Amino acid sequence: MSARDLPSPLRGGAGGGGAGDGPTGDTPTPCPLPARGRGFNVDRRALLAGVGAFAASPAAATAAGADPLAGLTVINALGGLNDPNLDEPPRAAVTPRILRDACASGTTAVNVTIGFVAGAMEPFQHSVSEVAQWQALIRRHPRDLMLILSTADIARAKAEKKVGVILGFQNAAMMGEDASRVDIFADMGVRVIQLTYNLRNQLGDGSIVPEGRGLTDFGRAVIDRLNANRVMVDLSHSGRQICLDAARYSKQPISINHTGCRALTDLPRNKTDEELKLVADRGGFVGIYFMPFLNLSGHARAVDVVAHIEHALNVCGEDHVGIGTDGGTTPIDDLDKYAEALRKEHEDRKAKGIAAPGERADTHPFVDDLRGPDQFRKLYRLLAARGHKPARIEKVLGLNFVRYGRDVWGA
Repeated sequence: MSARDLPSPLRGGAGGGGAGDGPTGDTPTPCPLPARGRGFNVDRRALLAGVGAFAASPAAATAAGADPLAGLTVINALGGLNDPNLDEPPRAAVTPRILRDACASGTTAVNVTIGFVAGAMEPFQHSVSEVAQWQALIRRHPRDLMLILSTADIARAKAEKKVGVILGFQNAAMMGEDASRVDIFADMGVRVIQLTYNLRNQLGDGSIVPEGRGLTDFGRAVIDRLNANRVMVDLSHSGRQICLDAARYSKQPISINHTGCRALTDLPRNKTDEELKLVADRGGFVGIYFMPFLNLSGHARAVDVVAHIEHALNVCGEDHVGIGTDGGTTPIDDLDKYAEALRKEHEDRKAKGIAAPGERADTHPFVDDLRGPDQFRKLYRLLAARGHKPARIEKVLGLNFVRYGRDVWGA
């Protein structure tokens, strides 16, 4: 699931126009963007008690008065610039509210899903169209948005108080039978390409395919072109075997930009310790999402996000773990109204065959108590309450992605 999968009519996709707050409205004034150890003992009950005690303490109230993100680089390895309260627009668009919320959240850069994911549209044509739309959208908002092509652009976006936009795909089906199409998308500015979504494609099997086919010959050819063009190879949503195959085959480190830890929650969308460790050992990056798959109940909370981050730190080391929330920074305003839209969307995803175990009609594709413009500040404070030092938290919130980006994209 991705930010673009939020149910319509409460799905923003790339944004959405509302009366007096549409994509043609005035651009809001940019706001200032807030500026390998292992061995954590992840105990759910202790974690809940510790977080609750800290939240109720005078120290928490004092800490809440200062912005913990001041001076930090915050990278959402898979997120969105969307308003889930609005109908999905026919073309890529952002509203003043979307821009305000993204800016207020402290986001320095976000990997935005574009292009073909699933459905009846022709994958290549649809993907080319969406890349062009996003390029045009970024040009229309030069005071607020910046296209990210390198890690130097991330630093520039922060210095200029803009939100950096990383263009990424969550399915490589648009390559058809021609691996050289990677060159086209790289030249157009796409910097992250996920090999599969949940289902099988010509590169290998997604996370919900029982056979679990590994990397195909065509998949290897695509990785060769991704490496040659210095595009990130993302194995989120993939099956176990293709993830292991890709990590071993790729000449550059790979990423799992949005996932959870299967050792904590045994669902196909989460990654095994074997996958996490191999990706990290080869210099890659793992982003933990804010999604229902972090808890078997289907109702994940902030405490679950912290637990999965800590498990990933144990397995991968503190230089390889970050966040990829799989959502935006504008929250749903009316959760009661959202319930019916969510039910319809779940039925649609089931009909398409792309719903993963752990998705139900009543599961929110986000964490209820870790959403909106303050989600990264709250996560910072929760990690600090668990004893993580500022340097480690800064790595998790953004610097590890920057390090990985430098290794793949170059400076």
